[in-house]
Amino acid sequence: MRSTKGFTLIELMITVAVIGILAAIAYPSYQTYMKKARRSEAQQLMLAISARQAQFIIDARGYTETIGAGGLNVARQDWTCAATCTNAYYTISMTADNDATPPEYLITATPSGYQADDGAMRLNNTGTRIRTVGGTDAHW
Repeated sequence: MRSTKGFTLIELMITVAVIGILAAIAYPSYQTYMKKARRSEAQQLMLAISARQAQFIIDARGYTETIGAGGLNVARQDWTCAATCTNAYYTISMTADNDATPPEYLITATPSGYQADDGAMRLNNTGTRIRTVGGTDAHW
């Protein structure tokens, strides 16, 4: 009687097919998870900017439009902050109107790259949070 060692070609092909099917199911879920994680990171930065603006108006009697050095001095790992904050997935900018009564600001996060279809997010001085995807509210 002959002893066999190893795998047959059919067993190997079945294993490759099963791994392929699992990967086809898992990859879209992973992409969705990463998109939500990047959105959450941008939202956290927007909230940090909002908190700094609340302190800035007390100190300077007005809001600033500069997020980085010379303004709010916001710095975050993996983000480049000057007048705006940018990374590979979002650009966060801010506008301020100190002539309005009371003064107001609007923080906007615009997605780019792989995140481009995720929708723009806005946060204003009253705490209103809006995320717009394709012209409709997608909830922040």
